[in-house]
Amino acid sequence: MIIQIVPQMPPVINGVSDYATILARKLRQDFGISTCFVVGDPNWNGATEIENFQIRKVDERSAKALVSVLKEISSSSTKILLQYVGYGYAPRGCPFWLVDGLRQWQTKTNKGTLVTMFHELYATGYPIWSSAFWTEPLQKYLVARLVSMSDHINTNKPEYAKILHKLCPGKNQQIPTLPVFSNVGEPEKIKPLADRKPRLVVFGNTGNRLKVYEQSTTALKRVCQELDIQEIIDIGPPINLSISAINDIPIVKLGQQSAENISEILQDSWVGFFHYPLDFLTRSGTFAAYSAHGVTPVGTTYYAWGKEQDGLEINKHYWLADNQTREMSLEQGQMIANQAYTWYQNHNASAHVKTLINQLFYQ
Repeated sequence: MIIQIVPQMPPVINGVSDYATILARKLRQDFGISTCFVVGDPNWNGATEIENFQIRKVDERSAKALVSVLKEISSSSTKILLQYVGYGYAPRGCPFWLVDGLRQWQTKTNKGTLVTMFHELYATGYPIWSSAFWTEPLQKYLVARLVSMSDHINTNKPEYAKILHKLCPGKNQQIPTLPVFSNVGEPEKIKPLADRKPRLVVFGNTGNRLKVYEQSTTALKRVCQELDIQEIIDIGPPINLSISAINDIPIVKLGQQSAENISEILQDSWVGFFHYPLDFLTRSGTFAAYSAHGVTPVGTTYYAWGKEQDGLEINKHYWLADNQTREMSLEQGQMIANQAYTWYQNHNASAHVKTLINQLFYQ
């Protein structure tokens, strides 16, 4: 058995809990390894079991409470996988209780193993009047402590791996970079675009989808016109749209859907549109879903840190609708979809699980 420490679990919807749940399924399905979740939010209200996975939560955010929960469910050779995102465990991104609790657990468990997946690191680049500016040194300090404490660490962005290595030189010399996988399935076989409907999908969380319609309308219109898109599907939590159609094509709002339904829709669509920093695409569950389903990922020019793109290339793994001199064709879209699909296979859910198995049990 392994223990996964997570910020929250369903009914709360977020990418980290989806990621952790899919890992648990794959660990059980492929290796017969069970998972117990420990939720780091004492105010979380959910079932004590999901899909036959036991779920516990801390009574309060304190080192003592965490050690108490771990003591009740762990053994002398406990394997712990920490899903780390600072703001998920503390309002200002400084979960001292979590790091202190894990350290206390380690001192009491000689044969335990701790693997940390860094989904995020620490706040940076915020103005002086924001709390993030003042808490950045503390957040960085806690990340450095976790790097030092962990037997192995992983992250989803190459730039993060470089930062983690600098925070603790000599520790975890090789830091695997595992871009996030699709949380709506990974079809084994995909149809060519020519056999699908001329349909464009906008999928993701509320904020990112709103930006598509508010900041990328011109690009969206261009894609629909050049590819002769006949249908636009919007999938995700409800949003208040100021527009109801693009190029007279009605936007069909499906709301939240099951992973199976979303997968079915993507497998029969041409384009997946996104508004997300291009230098952070390896962290995007939406981009992962598009790539896994063989649709053509299309976005607009938008960077958070700079031009570093984590190995992904414009016009190879995605198309930018606001930065092209030539029209897009279905043939070009198919080439991009193929490249994105191939890129995805190297870090699909099975690849994540194999890495974790080696770290938790064999290294």
